[in-house]
Amino acid sequence: MVLKISVTILTKNAEKNLEKTLESVKNFSDIIILDNGSTDNTLAIAERYPHVRIFKSSFIGFGPLHNLASSYALYDWIFSIDSDEVLSEALFDEITALQLEEKLVYSCPRKNFYQGRHVKGCGWGTDRVVRLFNRHFFSFSQDQVHEKVMAPRISMVNLKKPLLHTPYHSVSDFLRKMQLYSDLFAEQSHRKSSPLIALGHGFMAFFKSYILKKGLFDGYAGFLISAYNGHTAFYKYLKLYEKQR
Repeated sequence: MVLKISVTILTKNAEKNLEKTLESVKNFSDIIILDNGSTDNTLAIAERYPHVRIFKSSFIGFGPLHNLASSYALYDWIFSIDSDEVLSEALFDEITALQLEEKLVYSCPRKNFYQGRHVKGCGWGTDRVVRLFNRHFFSFSQDQVHEKVMAPRISMVNLKKPLLHTPYHSVSDFLRKMQLYSDLFAEQSHRKSSPLIALGHGFMAFFKSYILKKGLFDGYAGFLISAYNGHTAFYKYLKLYEKQR
Protein backbone atom coordinates (compact mmCIF):
# COMPACT_ATOMS: atom_id res chain seq x y z
CA MET A 1 0.00 0.00 0.00
CA VAL A 2 1.33 3.43 -0.96
CA LEU A 3 0.76 6.01 1.75
CA LYS A 4 -0.36 9.23 0.09
CA ILE A 5 1.49 11.27 2.70
CA SER A 6 4.61 13.31 2.01
CA VAL A 7 7.24 13.59 4.73
CA THR A 8 9.01 16.95 5.04
CA ILE A 9 12.30 17.48 6.91
CA LEU A 10 14.32 20.67 7.35
CA THR A 11 18.05 20.08 7.65
CA LYS A 12 21.26 21.91 8.44
CA ASN A 13 24.30 19.95 9.59
CA ALA A 14 22.06 17.12 10.79
CA GLU A 15 24.47 14.21 10.30
CA LYS A 16 24.27 13.12 13.98
CA ASN A 17 20.58 12.23 13.77
CA LEU A 18 19.48 12.13 10.15
CA GLU A 19 20.11 8.45 9.38
CA LYS A 20 17.87 7.35 12.27
CA THR A 21 15.21 9.84 11.16
CA LEU A 22 15.24 8.62 7.56
CA GLU A 23 15.25 4.97 8.59
CA SER A 24 12.09 5.62 10.61
CA VAL A 25 10.20 7.12 7.63
CA LYS A 26 11.64 4.96 4.83
CA ASN A 27 8.25 3.30 4.17
CA PHE A 28 6.80 6.60 2.96
CA SER A 29 7.07 7.01 -0.82
CA ASP A 30 7.77 10.76 -0.83
CA ILE A 31 10.31 12.35 1.50
CA ILE A 32 11.31 15.99 1.08
CA ILE A 33 14.62 17.25 2.45
CA LEU A 34 14.86 21.06 2.45
CA ASP A 35 18.45 21.88 3.33
CA ASN A 36 19.59 25.17 4.76
CA GLY A 37 23.30 25.18 3.95
CA SER A 38 24.71 21.96 5.43
CA THR A 39 28.50 21.67 5.41
CA ASP A 40 28.73 18.18 6.95
CA ASN A 41 27.57 14.78 5.60
CA THR A 42 23.85 15.57 5.81
CA LEU A 43 23.20 15.53 2.05
CA ALA A 44 25.39 12.48 1.47
CA ILE A 45 23.30 10.58 4.01
CA ALA A 46 20.04 11.77 2.43
CA GLU A 47 21.17 10.70 -1.05
CA ARG A 48 21.39 7.07 0.08
CA TYR A 49 17.59 6.82 0.45
CA PRO A 50 15.63 6.17 -2.77
CA HIS A 51 12.45 8.05 -1.86
CA VAL A 52 14.23 11.22 -0.75
CA ARG A 53 14.12 14.35 -2.91
CA ILE A 54 16.53 17.12 -1.90
CA PHE A 55 15.88 20.84 -2.22
CA LYS A 56 17.92 23.77 -0.96
CA SER A 57 17.08 27.22 0.39
CA SER A 58 18.72 30.05 2.25
CA PHE A 59 17.40 30.60 5.77
CA ILE A 60 14.08 32.48 5.55
CA GLY A 61 12.77 31.55 9.01
CA PHE A 62 11.58 28.17 10.27
CA GLY A 63 7.89 28.78 9.57
CA PRO A 64 8.43 29.89 5.95
CA LEU A 65 10.89 27.02 5.40
CA HIS A 66 8.33 24.47 6.55
CA ASN A 67 5.75 25.92 4.17
CA LEU A 68 8.25 25.92 1.31
CA ALA A 69 9.01 22.25 1.99
CA SER A 70 5.28 21.46 1.89
CA SER A 71 5.00 23.14 -1.51
CA TYR A 72 7.44 20.59 -2.97
CA ALA A 73 5.41 17.59 -1.78
CA LEU A 74 3.79 15.14 -4.18
CA TYR A 75 0.80 14.64 -1.88
CA ASP A 76 -1.50 17.06 -0.07
CA TRP A 77 -1.12 15.26 3.25
CA ILE A 78 2.06 16.38 5.01
CA PHE A 79 3.86 14.67 7.85
CA SER A 80 6.46 17.11 9.17
CA ILE A 81 9.30 15.61 11.18
CA ASP A 82 12.44 17.31 12.49
CA SER A 83 15.87 15.98 11.64
CA ASP A 84 16.46 15.17 15.33
CA GLU A 85 13.27 13.12 15.66
CA VAL A 86 12.49 9.45 15.03
CA LEU A 87 9.05 8.13 14.09
CA SER A 88 8.36 5.23 16.43
CA GLU A 89 7.06 2.03 14.85
CA ALA A 90 3.94 2.32 16.99
CA LEU A 91 3.22 5.83 15.70
CA PHE A 92 3.78 4.70 12.10
CA ASP A 93 1.24 1.91 12.61
CA GLU A 94 -1.20 4.38 14.18
CA ILE A 95 -0.87 6.76 11.23
CA THR A 96 -1.34 4.02 8.63
CA ALA A 97 -4.57 2.95 10.35
CA LEU A 98 -6.09 6.45 10.25
CA GLN A 99 -9.04 7.47 8.11
CA LEU A 100 -7.69 10.94 7.39
CA GLU A 101 -10.10 13.88 7.30
CA GLU A 102 -9.01 16.98 5.39
CA LYS A 103 -10.24 19.54 7.92
CA LEU A 104 -8.52 17.91 10.89
CA VAL A 105 -4.91 18.04 12.05
CA TYR A 106 -3.21 15.28 13.99
CA SER A 107 -0.90 15.79 16.94
CA CYS A 108 1.37 13.29 18.65
CA PRO A 109 3.15 13.13 21.99
CA ARG A 110 6.91 13.57 21.90
CA LYS A 111 9.37 11.78 24.18
CA ASN A 112 12.48 13.90 24.69
CA PHE A 113 15.92 12.47 25.45
CA TYR A 114 19.27 13.84 26.54
CA GLN A 115 22.29 11.51 26.34
CA GLY A 116 19.97 8.51 26.31
CA ARG A 117 17.88 9.60 29.28
CA HIS A 118 14.14 10.20 28.88
CA VAL A 119 13.62 13.65 30.40
CA LYS A 120 10.21 14.05 32.01
CA GLY A 121 10.64 17.39 33.79
CA CYS A 122 11.36 20.91 32.45
CA GLY A 123 8.16 20.72 30.40
CA TRP A 124 9.68 18.00 28.22
CA GLY A 125 7.43 15.26 29.56
CA THR A 126 4.17 16.88 28.42
CA ASP A 127 5.33 17.78 24.93
CA ARG A 128 2.77 17.42 22.10
CA VAL A 129 3.20 18.63 18.52
CA VAL A 130 0.96 18.87 15.45
CA ARG A 131 2.73 17.12 12.58
CA LEU A 132 0.13 15.65 10.21
CA PHE A 133 -2.11 17.96 8.19
CA ASN A 134 -3.55 18.66 4.76
CA ARG A 135 -1.70 21.56 3.10
CA HIS A 136 -4.84 22.84 1.35
CA PHE A 137 -6.43 23.64 4.71
CA PHE A 138 -3.51 24.20 7.10
CA SER A 139 0.04 25.54 7.12
CA PHE A 140 2.79 26.61 9.48
CA SER A 141 2.84 30.09 10.97
CA GLN A 142 5.27 32.58 9.45
CA ASP A 143 7.27 32.85 12.69
CA GLN A 144 11.05 32.87 12.40
CA VAL A 145 11.28 30.54 15.40
CA HIS A 146 8.82 28.56 17.57
CA GLU A 147 6.67 28.06 14.49
CA LYS A 148 3.60 25.85 14.65
CA VAL A 149 0.80 24.53 12.47
CA MET A 150 -2.05 27.03 12.64
CA ALA A 151 -5.23 25.18 13.56
CA PRO A 152 -8.11 25.72 16.01
CA ARG A 153 -8.18 23.31 18.93
CA ILE A 154 -11.49 21.84 17.77
CA SER A 155 -9.73 20.61 14.61
CA MET A 156 -7.14 18.63 16.54
CA VAL A 157 -6.98 14.85 16.87
CA ASN A 158 -4.56 13.61 19.53
CA LEU A 159 -2.68 10.47 18.52
CA LYS A 160 -1.39 8.21 21.28
CA LYS A 161 1.98 6.92 20.10
CA PRO A 162 5.14 9.04 20.31
CA LEU A 163 7.81 10.71 18.29
CA LEU A 164 11.25 10.15 19.82
CA HIS A 165 13.24 13.40 20.06
CA THR A 166 16.93 13.99 20.83
CA PRO A 167 17.40 17.76 20.38
CA TYR A 168 20.81 18.04 22.08
CA HIS A 169 23.83 15.77 22.46
CA SER A 170 26.15 18.05 24.44
CA VAL A 171 26.51 21.46 26.08
CA SER A 172 27.84 22.79 22.76
CA ASP A 173 24.51 21.97 21.10
CA PHE A 174 22.67 24.01 23.75
CA LEU A 175 24.99 26.98 23.19
CA ARG A 176 24.58 26.90 19.41
CA LYS A 177 20.81 26.80 19.64
CA MET A 178 20.75 29.53 22.30
CA GLN A 179 22.68 31.84 19.97
CA LEU A 180 20.35 31.15 17.03
CA TYR A 181 17.06 31.36 18.94
CA SER A 182 17.99 34.52 20.83
CA ASP A 183 18.97 36.22 17.57
CA LEU A 184 15.69 35.24 15.88
CA PHE A 185 13.64 36.37 18.88
CA ALA A 186 15.31 39.79 18.89
CA GLU A 187 14.66 40.15 15.15
CA GLN A 188 10.93 39.44 15.26
CA SER A 189 9.83 40.65 18.72
CA HIS A 190 8.21 44.03 19.39
CA ARG A 191 8.12 43.71 23.18
CA LYS A 192 9.71 46.21 25.51
CA SER A 193 12.99 45.20 27.09
CA SER A 194 15.70 46.37 29.46
CA PRO A 195 18.54 44.71 31.41
CA LEU A 196 16.20 44.33 34.40
CA ILE A 197 13.46 42.79 32.24
CA ALA A 198 16.04 40.41 30.76
CA LEU A 199 17.21 39.40 34.23
CA GLY A 200 13.63 38.82 35.37
CA HIS A 201 12.77 36.66 32.36
CA GLY A 202 15.96 34.67 32.78
CA PHE A 203 15.35 33.97 36.47
CA MET A 204 11.69 33.06 35.95
CA ALA A 205 12.49 30.75 33.04
CA PHE A 206 14.99 28.84 35.17
CA PHE A 207 12.67 28.73 38.20
CA LYS A 208 9.70 27.60 36.13
CA SER A 209 11.69 24.84 34.44
CA TYR A 210 13.68 23.58 37.43
CA ILE A 211 11.12 23.97 40.23
CA LEU A 212 7.59 24.31 38.85
CA LYS A 213 8.12 21.85 35.99
CA LYS A 214 10.18 19.53 38.23
CA GLY A 215 13.45 19.59 36.31
CA LEU A 216 15.26 18.95 39.60
CA PHE A 217 14.06 15.33 39.47
CA ASP A 218 15.95 14.76 36.21
CA GLY A 219 19.39 15.19 37.76
CA TYR A 220 22.11 16.74 35.66
CA ALA A 221 19.94 16.80 32.51
CA GLY A 222 17.20 18.70 34.34
CA PHE A 223 19.65 21.27 35.69
CA LEU A 224 21.32 21.75 32.31
CA ILE A 225 18.02 22.17 30.46
CA SER A 226 16.71 24.61 33.07
CA ALA A 227 19.93 26.61 32.95
CA TYR A 228 19.66 26.70 29.17
CA ASN A 229 16.06 27.94 29.39
CA GLY A 230 17.10 30.67 31.82
CA HIS A 231 20.12 31.80 29.82
CA THR A 232 18.18 31.76 26.55
CA ALA A 233 15.43 33.95 28.01
CA PHE A 234 18.03 36.32 29.49
CA TYR A 235 19.96 36.76 26.24
CA LYS A 236 16.80 37.00 24.12
CA TYR A 237 15.68 40.07 26.00
CA LEU A 238 19.19 41.52 26.30
CA LYS A 239 19.65 41.29 22.53
CA LEU A 240 16.21 42.82 22.07
CA TYR A 241 17.21 45.68 24.39
CA GLU A 242 20.36 46.36 22.35
CA LYS A 243 18.32 46.31 19.15
CA GLN A 244 15.87 48.88 20.56
CA ARG A 245 18.51 51.31 21.83
